[in-house]
Amino acid sequence: MDTDLNKIDISKLDIPLERDGFLRELLRQLSGTLQDVVGLEEAQGFITLVGQKMGELINDEYKAALNEDNLTREHVSVILADLKQRIQGDFKIITEDPHKIIFQGNTCPFAEKVIDRPSLCMMTSNVFGTIASQNLGYAKVSLEETIARGARGCRVVVYLSENDESVMAEGIEYYKD
Repeated sequence: MDTDLNKIDISKLDIPLERDGFLRELLRQLSGTLQDVVGLEEAQGFITLVGQKMGELINDEYKAALNEDNLTREHVSVILADLKQRIQGDFKIITEDPHKIIFQGNTCPFAEKVIDRPSLCMMTSNVFGTIASQNLGYAKVSLEETIARGARGCRVVVYLSENDESVMAEGIEYYKD
């Protein structure tokens, strides 16, 4: 069937293509390709590097906006929740004390595109770990539950001190430069 494209308004076609969805799908395909080609562990390593850079950028943005050279523990917990909210991550602080902050996330910024892409969770780990460690000296991020691995939500624990509890927890450690 030959269609005269001059008579069709292409922009009116029902094609679900817009910037946000396109970028999330792009990241899904990139992370999936990395996971398939180099394996999950190596893919997580590549995304870790990007996550660290993103953490540094976001940390600088918050410090500049607050006109602070260094953020307190109270700042860090609120900022980590706020940044997820800003990117439609719906993360909330469940509990916090001087040694740890526990977050519950009901929505991922990557939406459904994160399913079966656990390497993308390195973004959360590295952004959280970089911001916390650069301001507080140390952080260990434990991704206890993730939507990417099939959980209904995410449970992320950010340990702020090296103690018996944090030593026993699975996770990635971050230190101030």
